[in-house]
Amino acid sequence: MTEYGPRYRPKRTRTLAALAVTTMLALSGCAGAGSFTSGGGDTVTIAMVSNSQMQDAIALSGEFERENPGTKLKFVSLSENEARAKITASVATGGGEFDVVMISNFETPQWAANGWLVDLSEHARRTPGYDTEDFIPSLRKSLSYNGNMYSVPFYGESSFLMYRKDLFEQAGLAMPADPTWEQVADFAAKLDDPADGRSGICLRGKPGWGESLAPLNTVINTFGGRWFDEQWNAQLTSPEVVRAVQFYVDLVRAHGEPGASTSGFSECATQLSQGNTAMWYDATSAVSVLEDPDSSKVVGKIGYVPAPVAQKPNSGWLYTWSLGIPTSSEKPDAAWKFISWMTGKPYIHMVGERLGWSHVPPGSRLSTYEIPEYRETSKAYGERTLSAMAGADPEHPTVQPVPYTGVQFLTIPEFQDLGTRVSQQISAAVAGRISVRDALEQAQQYADTVGKSYRGKQ
Repeated sequence: MTEYGPRYRPKRTRTLAALAVTTMLALSGCAGAGSFTSGGGDTVTIAMVSNSQMQDAIALSGEFERENPGTKLKFVSLSENEARAKITASVATGGGEFDVVMISNFETPQWAANGWLVDLSEHARRTPGYDTEDFIPSLRKSLSYNGNMYSVPFYGESSFLMYRKDLFEQAGLAMPADPTWEQVADFAAKLDDPADGRSGICLRGKPGWGESLAPLNTVINTFGGRWFDEQWNAQLTSPEVVRAVQFYVDLVRAHGEPGASTSGFSECATQLSQGNTAMWYDATSAVSVLEDPDSSKVVGKIGYVPAPVAQKPNSGWLYTWSLGIPTSSEKPDAAWKFISWMTGKPYIHMVGERLGWSHVPPGSRLSTYEIPEYRETSKAYGERTLSAMAGADPEHPTVQPVPYTGVQFLTIPEFQDLGTRVSQQISAAVAGRISVRDALEQAQQYADTVGKSYRGKQ
């Protein structure tokens, strides 16, 4: 049994590998992917997502090379969707292009069960001061398989609602301590001001199982919906799911950002940090962008409250970008040396002291929240982040019972393909090209194909 419990079904290796090969062929010519050829025996090649915290790590990587003169680092920095596809393709096929991969609590336990990742527990035990017990417990559990960690967190997150306190005050509005989605929709309508170039809310509409489906799945969950019932019968056309998706699409179409169907995390972060939207529901890690005085126009103006709810409380997700070593790497010791540097306590202090405490990767280590400078910088959101992460419940994500785990994703290998296909339908509905009903009818067919493969094994 894995750390996810008896409902987790890890081994669909052949299916996932076949998907990975297809994906590799489809994406082999993607712009911006960089070269996958290692620079030599002393070069560690790292594939990572091009979010702001990861760019900070690249900017500081010269320090690692100075401390480790025999090791050179080569980064392959990719957008979220590209990173997921290329990393999955390489690891699943044993390609060996990467020595370190940035993955998450979706991939880690499944890939560990398939034998694709190096067990990092012994590496961590041999590293003085590394202290895996300092990782936030929910993340440590989510990155473990059979009691051992197979990747370690760089940053962790749940989700919450971010809003402009000044705009609420000017409009005579008061944000509840625990808002409902109906209240949020009402606020969005009142604060929407296209003439002034400001939307009422920003919500992801960009296709991708880790893009638009991340926030949308939490809405489905709290509205009483689910992807499958306990017998793996698809439920994407159930009244609860239809109501949740219709609500989400209507809200973003009526009061959301321009170009919502192509907006993901990065685009919404720009919208709020530049003062172009009144609210944003998304990852708690967004604070690194919003509270950065070098780039954000709204520093100190943002309020943070828990993920909005309908029927189910504690609707926020649990997620971490983590670093692992594929078993195909020929340099696991050098790879671990880099991983332990990027995820260790000294790195957090270095980021704060050199780049500013708002740049510190949030939600990974408990000790981060004990640093006086970080406590002061994060006083508006630090405790909110920890509370949201503690309240997330991947084991019981929905109102009704389900055979899977995971809040903003389903912890089954097929979800990478299934979620991407469903998200494309939702994005088309956000763009107004199809109706929500038509989108969900097609999504139901995709889900039913997956459900049948599990029903046959019961």
